[in-house]
Amino acid sequence: MKLINKILLGVGMLAAASLTSCEDGLTTPTQSSFDESVVFSNYTLAEYNVFGIYEVFGHTNCHRGRYLPWYGFNTDIELYNNTNVDEKSQIPRYSMTVTNGQLNLANGPYNELMGGIERANLSIKGIRQYGNPETNADMAALLGEALCARALLYTELLKAYGEVPARFEPITPETIYLNKSDKDVIYKQLLADLEEAFGYMSWPGQSKQTATTDRPSLAFAKGLYARLALMASGYSLRPDEGLVGTGNAGTVRLSNDPELQKDVLYPKALAALKDVIDNSGLSLMDFETLWRESNDMDIAAGKEIIYVIPSSDTRGRWNYTFAIRTEGNPEWSQGPTSSRGGTAGPVPTLYWKYGKEDVRRDMSCVNWKWVKGDGANVAELAGPNDWYFGKFRLEWQKKAPYNGGNDDGIKPIYMRYADILLMAAEIANDPACGARDEQYAKDCLLQVRQRAYKGNEGMATAYVNALSGQDAVFKAIVDERAFEFVGEMLRKQDLIRWNLLKTKMDESKEELQAWMDNAGATFGPAVWYRYAADGSIETYGFNELATTEEAPSGEGWECYTDSKGEVGTYFKFISEDTGTYSDSAQKKLDSYYDINPNTRQWWPIPEATLVNSQGTLFNDYGF
Repeated sequence: MKLINKILLGVGMLAAASLTSCEDGLTTPTQSSFDESVVFSNYTLAEYNVFGIYEVFGHTNCHRGRYLPWYGFNTDIELYNNTNVDEKSQIPRYSMTVTNGQLNLANGPYNELMGGIERANLSIKGIRQYGNPETNADMAALLGEALCARALLYTELLKAYGEVPARFEPITPETIYLNKSDKDVIYKQLLADLEEAFGYMSWPGQSKQTATTDRPSLAFAKGLYARLALMASGYSLRPDEGLVGTGNAGTVRLSNDPELQKDVLYPKALAALKDVIDNSGLSLMDFETLWRESNDMDIAAGKEIIYVIPSSDTRGRWNYTFAIRTEGNPEWSQGPTSSRGGTAGPVPTLYWKYGKEDVRRDMSCVNWKWVKGDGANVAELAGPNDWYFGKFRLEWQKKAPYNGGNDDGIKPIYMRYADILLMAAEIANDPACGARDEQYAKDCLLQVRQRAYKGNEGMATAYVNALSGQDAVFKAIVDERAFEFVGEMLRKQDLIRWNLLKTKMDESKEELQAWMDNAGATFGPAVWYRYAADGSIETYGFNELATTEEAPSGEGWECYTDSKGEVGTYFKFISEDTGTYSDSAQKKLDSYYDINPNTRQWWPIPEATLVNSQGTLFNDYGF
């Protein structure tokens, strides 16, 4: 279903009228033949309005060009690749200000997401009042979808901004301006909404509403419930009690709300996840096939992907932003050949944390890029500090070739079945779940690990079987989520809820520094490379001490030479003359954060929004 083709009608019916910034617009009747009783008593019209909820994702200054390109890094495994210190780098380096030009926009992510929530509120109210969801299964399905969509939008707001207004009814003149609410109030409402939605929704591929992954299914609703339960019961930077919206610096702590403790939420979350595991029909795919299909815009339901951020096939900038760096691409592009991809990439040392047999390693961590050759694109080594997410590749788009503009149509994966398994493992491993079930946790972990060690499943089995005790299993899950989801921008929230954000980032920086210091002793004097059948690069010397005297076995190997045409150590970061880091190496080490990330877990509400809030909104946390 291409939602964008049907969205605008729904938007024009009701939502636009409710989103005006002027109170007059809230009381002046719209000149339309459609009123709420007509729209929400007719399935087609009601469905168009539900589609309108998602339309904000395609806006340039929301998920298309601002939220997705900037949210989720830097972490211990993902870093912004531009080491310049400027307004853009403020965002990943945890030093953003309220006036940052990337996000201080009247139509920026904060306002766009709140606008989507207003559309959801209109649909929820209208379907309840006029759609007879108690007796009409199709209308009930739409109600479940609208509740789930609102929870999704609020999840994005909570991830980025922390505390925001709790708005669960359509705007009225009396409620147009609201201060921020304690996150706990919002969490409880969203969890209750999703529990209600469970009764209305169907499994992937089992109804017209769940034929594709750009509409939420019962599996997504239950997975989102678990994700929110983990966030709500976990650590985060919070204003001190009673001081929300006062400017309070806050404290990294757990919630004090008795309804949001682990012993309350974990049993419910695990039950939801087990239902997905046992009854959804979902399963893990071959890892490379998963990413080839995703890049080729296959969003059919019933495989591993559970939900994608929806857009049209000519909208969205995910690959434009995060694909392997591409500098001119005549083979799969028409029109401009400007550079694209590579905005962020894996921390260089992550590559060596994978086992050599782990199929995810070379799919996730890529040290080459595409450059414009003589009539064809050519791969070349990118440099020791320049790493890219190999999961995202413009060259794998066949159904809708990249058109040379800013949009590629890729629908970013928001949730997949591997996340269901690893969330279930994490919760089952915790005694707060009621009775710690180490074996179930290890069984879920093993499924993900065995997929990663295809052809070497015995290694995965031995690794998991050797784990014993809560701490060891938890550490393994922390590591597995890094290996599995690098580049998918889940890590930041994982680290926040575990209270490991700064700790793991500091560890990562120390590991990178040690790696740079010892590169000369770790790697040989040469890196050999050759081209694979698809034009990508295979290397020798990343794991082995390669010499210049003898090429590796096989044909087509070339020895890397520097800009002077001389063989030199590829992984060389310290000058023999000065004994100091190269400029690029030092900038990489300095790029993690500028301000303690534990005090900057959230973005500030932008100045443009504060100014128009009539004095009701204030930033906390020292912004």
